[in-house]
Amino acid sequence: MKKNKGLIIILGIILLVAAMIVPKYNKLVKLDNDVDAAYSQIQVVVKRRADLIPNLVNVVKGYATHEEETFIKVTEARNSVEKATNAEELAKANDELTGAINNLNVVVESYPELKANTNFLDLQAQLEGTENRISTERGRYNDTVKEYNEVVRSFPMNLFAKMFGFEKKAYFEISSEDEKLPEVKF
Repeated sequence: MKKNKGLIIILGIILLVAAMIVPKYNKLVKLDNDVDAAYSQIQVVVKRRADLIPNLVNVVKGYATHEEETFIKVTEARNSVEKATNAEELAKANDELTGAINNLNVVVESYPELKANTNFLDLQAQLEGTENRISTERGRYNDTVKEYNEVVRSFPMNLFAKMFGFEKKAYFEISSEDEKLPEVKF
């Protein structure tokens, strides 16, 4: 009788501990998946941007055949975007692509007839829309990471997070170059 009572108490304690741990674990899993989903959205829009770039480059190439170095840098930056495997690499590759696009825009300024080309104008509009989407998705990702990091670092969830291997996530940050205002010349 005493054995059964002791066994029941031990099982009750185990069930009580499981009832406390399982919801916390599930919350961590949900938040981790939310961060992954938000990162995936950034990948989608940055990839869309990278896919638009070759079309833009081809239109510009028709006008500026001697600007090969600029085109090579754009292609290399685009390839970096496709090879990125995490938020830090994608942010760095995105910064490189932004710089390459800025160099391409300098080339475009030298060709007034290109700026009037309807294909070029359409691609520029699509690119601008994509830039806005990137900004929106980056904000959503960082909000999701903030929520996740708050939970992972708050007591007592930090104990469960450590126990199950959930670690703080990195924000999708812009480079110091992107923080500078662009110089506009007329």
